[in-house]
Amino acid sequence: MTTPKPKVAILDDYQNISVPLFEPLSSRVSISHYPDTLNPRDESQKQALIDRLQPYDVIVTMRERTPFSADIISSLPNLKLLLTSGMRNLALDLDAFSKRGITVAGTVGRPPGVNSTVQHTWALILALARNVARDDAAVKRGEWQGSLALNLSGKTLALLGLGKLGSEVGKIAVLAFGMKVIAWSSNLTQEKADAQARDHGLPAGSFVVIPSKAEFFQRADVLSIHNVLSERSRGIVGAADLNVMKPSALVVNTSRGPLIDEGALLEALNKGLVRGVALDVFDTEPLRIDSPWRTTAWGKDGRSEVLLTPHMGYAEEELLHGWYKEMTTSLDKWLNGQELETKMN
Repeated sequence: MTTPKPKVAILDDYQNISVPLFEPLSSRVSISHYPDTLNPRDESQKQALIDRLQPYDVIVTMRERTPFSADIISSLPNLKLLLTSGMRNLALDLDAFSKRGITVAGTVGRPPGVNSTVQHTWALILALARNVARDDAAVKRGEWQGSLALNLSGKTLALLGLGKLGSEVGKIAVLAFGMKVIAWSSNLTQEKADAQARDHGLPAGSFVVIPSKAEFFQRADVLSIHNVLSERSRGIVGAADLNVMKPSALVVNTSRGPLIDEGALLEALNKGLVRGVALDVFDTEPLRIDSPWRTTAWGKDGRSEVLLTPHMGYAEEELLHGWYKEMTTSLDKWLNGQELETKMN
């Protein structure tokens, strides 16, 4: 009697990168692709996700695009292996996977050089400061100069979070633009900030810690958010913080959408309280078609400028191809009964 091939579901591959990379394993597994994301936090989509995934032995998922909570995991009786990109995925309940005996494995590869999210952060800062999207649209409509750019030199970059990514963004601010860099987070000290500066080849004092959260927001010309999302940090940027910012300030978020209180941000932007905001991350992803981020006439009638990208901070060609190649290698090893070096549970 022929043993049925394991069934593999590849989720959330928006660009269909994985299709040719998994093809060499198609004789050993039955592969299905689901590029459209179903969000189980939306009750109307939760059962549809469970129904979709119940037949599968293996799930391949991109980091934090589809969350897997304990109740979702318990509803997937055939699941034996979940492969994800990266070695940290806060959308996965690893304890629930372990209790079910389901292996979770990640990826470790990353191209050398400046981190892709750091590059995207600066792309957004510059695009917002230089009115790139607005001017591009104007030229294509047959218009010419209608806006003035913001010179970043000598301005203050405020880093909310000074970990690896935040400090890399700060280094570029200092060396490339001669900006002043200040930082704040709940447990950040000047000693830690000086250590980060030295690790990036900068002198101590290059990153100045502001003890007062209110003063930190008041001094920001460009606010760039680099916190890890947790229940403690959810909504860490709220109405009170936005209300004390300079009218000329820019806000950039390439970290996680829920770090900013979305309702408070929308209200502030509709009132034009800051010059502009650039967002790569949102509370719900992908954005709903009727989302106010899509449907509001930003930059008009006193509203702030808004620049949006669809969570592209890590969606880099070399990086994503590398991750999928690692996941195909892990799947091959699992099929061969070999130990996976990148197990997360």
